[in-house]
Amino acid sequence: MILFISATNTDVGKTYACEKILKHYSNKGLKVGYFKPCETGVVNNTPLDGTKMLDLVKKLNPDFDLDIKDVVPYQFELPAAPYVAKKDSDININFLKKQVTFLKSICDVLVIEGAGGLMVPIKKDLFIIDLIKEFNAKAVLISPSKLGCINDTLLSIEALKNRNINFDWYINLYEDKDSFDEVSRPFLEDYFKELKFLEDLD
Repeated sequence: MILFISATNTDVGKTYACEKILKHYSNKGLKVGYFKPCETGVVNNTPLDGTKMLDLVKKLNPDFDLDIKDVVPYQFELPAAPYVAKKDSDININFLKKQVTFLKSICDVLVIEGAGGLMVPIKKDLFIIDLIKEFNAKAVLISPSKLGCINDTLLSIEALKNRNINFDWYINLYEDKDSFDEVSRPFLEDYFKELKFLEDLD
């Protein structure tokens, strides 16, 4: 199984979602793996998100004994979309697909973490959402609980449906959580009938 974790925007909780999902499947007795094709905002040659998740995976699956470059092959200092952060560098999609195939061969569930939201550009005509299909993955969309999440969630789900991408959807209940039940939950429950929260995943 290949799961691609994306979100309605940046700073929504993709890495937290990866942690919850990795632990969830590990608790089921499955060998887990992790991949983050591009990480931007890298300081001192250390991709913080990728390093944190690789350390976790090594504890959950000792067979996943890899280097950080294996799981975060493209690392850029500028905290921006990969298209901008890469500057004159090239992001080789065929290489990324081969790496996904390799990583999947040493685990049962490979969790791939995107950069920013679904429509973040990697190349001029290639976006994060396109990688989901390139990797033959199932999408996991993460929405925040803050004011504005209704609009962002509906737009992101529309984009996934337009590309015929199979997906799950979770809310990360962390921002504006005290007002979420009053401000956003009534519509979301009426519209979707059932809501799933990252906090409930174990």
